[in-house]
Amino acid sequence: MNSTLHILNGDATLPGFTDAGLDGDIMIWREVLSEGPLKQNIASAEFWQLRSGWISRTYGETPDGYHHNMIVPLEKLSEPYEEINLWFEFDLHCQVNLLGAMMLLNQQTNLSAPQVYLISPAEYPDKPDFMGMGELNGEEMDYLFDNIRVHLSEYDFVLAAEAWQLYVEGDAAKLKTWLAETTFWGNMHNLKPALEAHVKRLEVDSDGLNYIHQILLHIYQSGNHTKSTIYPQFWKTEKIYGMGDSQLDGYLQTLTERNLVKLQ
Repeated sequence: MNSTLHILNGDATLPGFTDAGLDGDIMIWREVLSEGPLKQNIASAEFWQLRSGWISRTYGETPDGYHHNMIVPLEKLSEPYEEINLWFEFDLHCQVNLLGAMMLLNQQTNLSAPQVYLISPAEYPDKPDFMGMGELNGEEMDYLFDNIRVHLSEYDFVLAAEAWQLYVEGDAAKLKTWLAETTFWGNMHNLKPALEAHVKRLEVDSDGLNYIHQILLHIYQSGNHTKSTIYPQFWKTEKIYGMGDSQLDGYLQTLTERNLVKLQ
């Protein structure tokens, strides 16, 4: 076993990370905690049973596949690493996954032992349309490791715990108050804009549509009637959500069931 563990948010980051040649073991975080039901205690068997059932129903994964892809890798968190590096991006999808990973680390490891670091880019030099680490090569991943890696403090873990509790509760008013009253974000510099975007998902209009539904409907009404034209328009302005096809499918399905859109 190496003394260092790198936790990557999703498989898309792996090719560039591998090319970087950084020392350490790798764990891929294959979850989308920004969608679907959650419980406060992420270390409980009940939490992961809930997630397994929802992922299987929603995305066509099998329970065995989920266990192999997500649960088995979590065993690495119990190993005595000296250093853990969290590679999670700026968007809501990644930031909620980051909160989940930090909650597990807080509960499963002795934080006085491993040093925990965060690599969380919101931009990259000379890449004005930067969408995430999946588009970076090894040299560019090396650059992030050398230049933006920050050591997470006890305060960062306290902040993450507060954010996780509020996220799971799903109360827009309470979350807005907390965001307004929190003035110091430590090393969690991408958390506030991501959660501000989430507040817009929690709030609904008189028709029961949240911000995501409204944006997709506007794009549809602007003359885009296929997924292949709707989704790029959404990503162009709403990359803060970090949603892929599978997540947007769910929102579009709601609009379809309510006869608000008729896809071609």
